[in-house]
Amino acid sequence: MNGGRITSEERSTISTYIGLFVVTVLGVWAIYFFFLAQEKQKEVTGFDPKRPLPSDATLRRRLKPDQYFVVRGGGTETPFQNEFWNNERTGIYVDVITGEPLFTSLDKFDGGTGRPTFTKPISKDLLVEKLDSSHDMQRTEVRTKRSDAHVGHLFPDPTSPTGQRYVLNSAAFHFIPIERMKDEGYEAFLPLLEKK
Repeated sequence: MNGGRITSEERSTISTYIGLFVVTVLGVWAIYFFFLAQEKQKEVTGFDPKRPLPSDATLRRRLKPDQYFVVRGGGTETPFQNEFWNNERTGIYVDVITGEPLFTSLDKFDGGTGRPTFTKPISKDLLVEKLDSSHDMQRTEVRTKRSDAHVGHLFPDPTSPTGQRYVLNSAAFHFIPIERMKDEGYEAFLPLLEKK
């Protein structure tokens, strides 16, 4: 400094330091948010049985209104006006809350109901069946064991190879196509889709 005045050389040096500081802060900020986004993605990608169940407030934020209405309100979608009723792609249907694989496309068939219909789940141990006498009917409600999500109903069906049909709501599921299963953490479930 020359008599309290900043020279152009000193101004340039100060500007360089300020610029480096700003770039460093922005870089640290970007890295932090990148890793935060990765952690958020892990919360909803793949299935981890050790991952805690999301709170009701989190579900209200994360799910679309129709999904929340189905899984927490016990709602039913309009036939032929839902995402998966006529989906013919190969893959797995996973719980919209936990990501747990519940049904495969190999067990899906056109039941004429306008909703996704399956002959059987991946494992009956993943589901809970409850008597449902609402709407003046006697039905068997199907819920997921882990997240307690309402997914649909189970009916006897003599035309099905299992003698049963699971008539479900698209809003209760995410569909993971076979080509994305590895990338989304479902590689271990690929053998379920091998044709027998």
